[in-house]
Amino acid sequence: MLEHLSALSDEAGDSCQEQIRAIERVGLKFLDLRAMDGFNVSVLPEERARRIRSQLDVAGLQVAMFGSPIGKIDLADDMQGDLDKLRHLGKLADILGCRRVRIFSYYNRKAKLPQKEFRRQALDRLGQLKQLAAKLRLTLYIENEMGIFGEKCGEMELLARTFRDGADGVVRLIFDFDNYNVARENVWENWLKLREVTDAFHLKDSVWADDQTLYHVPVGQGQGAVKKILADAVRRGWTGPLTVEPHLQHSAAVLATGTSGAANATYAKMPTAESFHIACQAARELLQSVDAGQ
Repeated sequence: MLEHLSALSDEAGDSCQEQIRAIERVGLKFLDLRAMDGFNVSVLPEERARRIRSQLDVAGLQVAMFGSPIGKIDLADDMQGDLDKLRHLGKLADILGCRRVRIFSYYNRKAKLPQKEFRRQALDRLGQLKQLAAKLRLTLYIENEMGIFGEKCGEMELLARTFRDGADGVVRLIFDFDNYNVARENVWENWLKLREVTDAFHLKDSVWADDQTLYHVPVGQGQGAVKKILADAVRRGWTGPLTVEPHLQHSAAVLATGTSGAANATYAKMPTAESFHIACQAARELLQSVDAGQ
């Protein structure tokens, strides 16, 4: 697994060089590109993307996945923007050498639709994204995320049945330990239901304090059953992308995601590059402890 380990490097810093230094420091070869040099990847100008690719090539680094915000809008919002973002990522795919795109599956906060209609419209939009991604030769990775259709295990099971077309298909699924813990679901039980359709992991963890405040912690140190699940995945011969998503402090990159929980005072005053490094080191050590290999 370690050979596939990546990280959302914008949590270390905004600029390309800051992110390169952070990835090099922890000894990784991949990064997930979410935001860099002041642009979210979904709107990153092509010329800027070429300059970024040149800097990554010099450092010997590769983009593992585009951390797009596609699908993280409300069903009351026009979908055209998401389709435009996906088409733009199709243009960036060859420039940056990446065809994997992280997506979400829509909020119902403003639309306030009945559950049945919420499900129908979310599935319809995902179907449109899948159709376009197939034309663009992109692979979509749906992440379970709080507040969207796909927050709960049962919804992800439905998305798998509806859209996931095998390990080599257009649509695949991400398992985010922390987001299931945020949803107050049993993360281990969710894994048992989803392990046959899990194609990628987001290495993020959290704890609920006695006062019911949620805090993010280094992966493996929270209530996400991360070590137990990864050990089971190793035994089963699982392979796929693994992305460190630190969230140890409310950095600009994290705030842009609409983060949950309270700031963790242990990390809040650190330079973002330092808390990022701690998170990545914890992930490396965790993977080594479950015999993930080099």
